Amino acid sequence: MLQTFGEAFSLLANLDRDVVAIAALSLRVSASAVAIAALVGIPLGALVALVDWRGRQAVVALLNAAMGLPPVIVGLVLYLLLSRSGPLGALGLLFSPAAMIAAQAVLVTPLVAALARQTVADADGQLGEQLRSLRLSLWQRILVLIYDVRFSLVTIVLAAFGRAMSEIGAVLVVGGNIAGHTRTMTTAISLETQKGDLPLALAFGLVLMALVIAVNAAAAVLRGYAARAYG
Repeated sequence: MLQTFGEAFSLLANLDRDVVAIAALSLRVSASAVAIAALVGIPLGALVALVDWRGRQAVVALLNAAMGLPPVIVGLVLYLLLSRSGPLGALGLLFSPAAMIAAQAVLVTPLVAALARQTVADADGQLGEQLRSLRLSLWQRILVLIYDVRFSLVTIVLAAFGRAMSEIGAVLVVGGNIAGHTRTMTTAISLETQKGDLPLALAFGLVLMALVIAVNAAAAVLRGYAARAYG
């Protein structure tokens, strides 16, 4: 075990080419997916929070349920859509980083939307009457509330990034774990463990853990700064 840890740290210290390339791809895929999720999920969550209509509670329940979507099911559905016989097969996206980005975006968008909805709804409970008295339009109120809770929303986005980075099921199905093309840290850990290359698997695991810890630390620092600056 100590030898395995030693070899893993040696790979990291020497900036092993495979480790660096796979870590870079993982970061690119997850960052792209979370950016899409934020652009879609935050406005969607704010709309659900502020617009009252008959099916609103059903949408809220659907968003909450979608936070627990099984990754392999998401991967399977996207596989069927992107396969040659599927409706999006002509795009040629299957087994590509774009397909992996789409899979992670589908997984984390409900998380961002559901948490953003609750955050904006809480802010509207405090500021809603004042904003309505100013006769602001719906989108103006949404922008004001999003700005007011911006630190909380950034924390939500960071949590979504942590979820995306640690995902394996969907990206494995639609990405194929192709060396030098679609292999991420999570799929590499699974593969190298099965092959018996424990030092390389552990090296990927250490990088992944470091990134997750860094994201959580950033969220904690941001929450602390917001608490000190705005109470």
